[in-house]
Amino acid sequence: MTLQPNPSSLSRDALPFRTCVGIMLLNRDGLVWVGRRRPKWAGENQAHIWQMPQGGIEKFEAPRIAAIRELREETGVTHVELLAEHPDWLSYELPSNLLGIALKGRYRGQRQKWFAMRFLGNDSDINILAKAETKAEFDMWRWAPIETISELVVPFKRVVYERVTSDFARFARPETA
Repeated sequence: MTLQPNPSSLSRDALPFRTCVGIMLLNRDGLVWVGRRRPKWAGENQAHIWQMPQGGIEKFEAPRIAAIRELREETGVTHVELLAEHPDWLSYELPSNLLGIALKGRYRGQRQKWFAMRFLGNDSDINILAKAETKAEFDMWRWAPIETISELVVPFKRVVYERVTSDFARFARPETA
């Protein structure tokens, strides 16, 4: 029997990045969807638990398909228009105090492919509790101006959020009739 090492005992460099997607969902008013994450560990900073939808890419799944799936799973949203795919993979590393705890203790951070999407439905279509209550990612959501998004997220994700909001800012304007 081969024993697997405890991820928390590994050095940062020995842990891989988790490959995933992120979605900037914009409504017709040019506001960005953010959800308040349910706390996942004791002592998680309650002031910075807002984020845009994101999640893992399954084996053999294309990033664009993963983005649509994750958006549906986390928000219930199915009526969207793809506006853009970020040209780069953006990464963040977990702070040392979260290594071996966050991301199930198996990763040093995340490597993300981001997508901008326009929400074509109504707010009543959004259902953050679509998953079983114990698996729901968020406990509340709201639309927020793009310039506030980076301040809402945990500090270690801020550089990625600043890049995403800067690069997708051209989509954060009200639709004209």
